Amino acid sequence: MSSNDIFASDSPAVPVPTDSPFLTEPTVRDEAPQFVLPLVVHIEKTAPPARTDALRTAARAVLTILSDERSLDDGEWAQLMRDWQDARIRKVVRRARGAEWRKASALPGITVTGDSAEVRVFPPVPLDGWPKELAKLQVSGTDLDDPEPPAAPGPDGPVLWLNPDVDMSAGKTMAQAGHGAQLAWWELSETEREAWREAGFPLSVATPDPARWRELTASGLPVVRDAGFTEIAPGSCTVVADHPALRR
Repeated sequence: MSSNDIFASDSPAVPVPTDSPFLTEPTVRDEAPQFVLPLVVHIEKTAPPARTDALRTAARAVLTILSDERSLDDGEWAQLMRDWQDARIRKVVRRARGAEWRKASALPGITVTGDSAEVRVFPPVPLDGWPKELAKLQVSGTDLDDPEPPAAPGPDGPVLWLNPDVDMSAGKTMAQAGHGAQLAWWELSETEREAWREAGFPLSVATPDPARWRELTASGLPVVRDAGFTEIAPGSCTVVADHPALRR
């Protein structure tokens, strides 16, 4: 699994500021101290989570920490969250089981559960300042599958659409799903955010056919473009963040 700098662009019709985290070329954001948002997925050998549920749960974990009162105003994580979002926004997904998971769960953070997945998200840390309990966790070597084909997303709910032509590991895809959820969050009004939060951040993750993917990337919805530090080429479109309030 892997981490990944964002990131993304909105519709070409929307100007992107020169200091935007959506740009992959160097910007003033690179001059700021760099932080990373750690996520740890609970994977026991005998009972791994379903891949799609892990993707959904990672995205919901990102939304949960963005909206948590500790991340807002004068909350205890608020300055870290601001520093992280002022620089290049990075996410790293690692895996843990057994005692590793229990130690990670004892650190300040939030555990979000899905149907079969558990993901714990932590407040941002400096790139070179990971807690030892997290630093030793593995980034690579995790393969997740869906034991049954995932249900098709409903027409009225948020959907994170994955590029059908880009092959990514489970961890890389979890990070990209988190990016997509964050882009949707940034685009919503406070009222729309609160409604989503109160509903428990329901969302789907799905892979469209190539023709539908082309329509989505041209629709004006937020698009994640990976910086290309791992696994895929720089600028690759990985996720379209589709929320009912953002549909034009």
